[in-house]
Amino acid sequence: MRVLHTADWHLGQRFISGHERTEEHRHFLNWLVATVQEQRVEVLVVAGDIFDTGSPSNQALELYYSFLLAMQATGCRDIVVVGGNHDSPATLNAPARLLRHLRVHVVGCVPDCFEEQVLVLDDATGKPGLVVCAVPFLRDRDVRLSVPGETAEEREARIKQGLADHYSRVAEVEQVWQLKELGLPVLATGHLYAAGAAPSDSERTIHVGNLGQITADHFPSIFDYVALGHLHRPQRVGGREHIRYSGSPIALSFSEIDHPKEVLLLEFNGGKLHTLEALSVPGARRLVRFHGTLDEVTQDLTSYDNTGYLLPAWVDVQVHSELTQLEVAEVLLKVIQALDRKQLEVLARRHFRLVKLRALGEADDSDVPLTRSLHDFTEREVFEQRLEAEPEAVRTELLRTFDELLERM
Repeated sequence: MRVLHTADWHLGQRFISGHERTEEHRHFLNWLVATVQEQRVEVLVVAGDIFDTGSPSNQALELYYSFLLAMQATGCRDIVVVGGNHDSPATLNAPARLLRHLRVHVVGCVPDCFEEQVLVLDDATGKPGLVVCAVPFLRDRDVRLSVPGETAEEREARIKQGLADHYSRVAEVEQVWQLKELGLPVLATGHLYAAGAAPSDSERTIHVGNLGQITADHFPSIFDYVALGHLHRPQRVGGREHIRYSGSPIALSFSEIDHPKEVLLLEFNGGKLHTLEALSVPGARRLVRFHGTLDEVTQDLTSYDNTGYLLPAWVDVQVHSELTQLEVAEVLLKVIQALDRKQLEVLARRHFRLVKLRALGEADDSDVPLTRSLHDFTEREVFEQRLEAEPEAVRTELLRTFDELLERM
């Protein structure tokens, strides 16, 4: 069985100032269809966050359904789609019964019948060839019951144990271990934050602090491979080759520009994971950061070469200068207006004014204070500054509560 693992498409994402990503996603999905055909993939697994919001746009829905239709012309027999924290279970599950006739298996949330998370997929001969434990993003109601008066530490332990128990319960489904004993490989999915993994700026924290950070040891040994989603950087969990994040196929923030973008091609043989190969995803657009002095940034902007990319680059500019913000803005504006918009477009600009060090007690003759824009702070950083006025003993609990509020929003 040849399986391809991908995740975190975030169809419909709007970048800075509402810039659309539709053409980038279309480029990726067209490449994915061709790759499935070329690599003779039999099963495609999408580990959550198909859409960027719970109410995807018509364009995002069109991309999704057009892709599923195009996949019918390939040799891929089955597609497994599980919901992520960005996805609406109702949106994903609405066409699930219809899509089942196209061998597209959708598990938007934990089903009422627990065993429906277990899928048995046939091989080329029509016999059972792969067991998939299609576990979606687990919400609080799926993994724990609210307990009045519990401490933060007790809540952390309860969520972590609830996640581990869910995977143990899936592994103990009679059909899973019976087929495993008959020599079938078992693949599990997940959309979560595993301990030790490295996030980027664009992921929303699912469970804050240590909440929900299960380790590689929490996944039962019956799983021959664990296909994870949520973190956008491809990586192993706990150094285990068979527990992987595929990462997102396109960079979803400027913090991801140095991350490789890939999908993972698996081959199961003899009931085990035989080979694992990372396939690089070609990008249609480049995200670029130009940080430095005003001269360095202007030189970078004017000399940039976008050869090899279908779409103009999006640029994040950060200038460090002793000039005032107005003076820097005037220079940058002239440079930006002269740029070829088919090559690049500046989406973000920040200015950090440099102030010369002075002797203790020496007066500052600068008329303009050193400031940072509010856009340079995350919501959490703003709240952390607000907490400085509160007693230290209550800051930790207030911060946990704020993080949970951010998650719900």
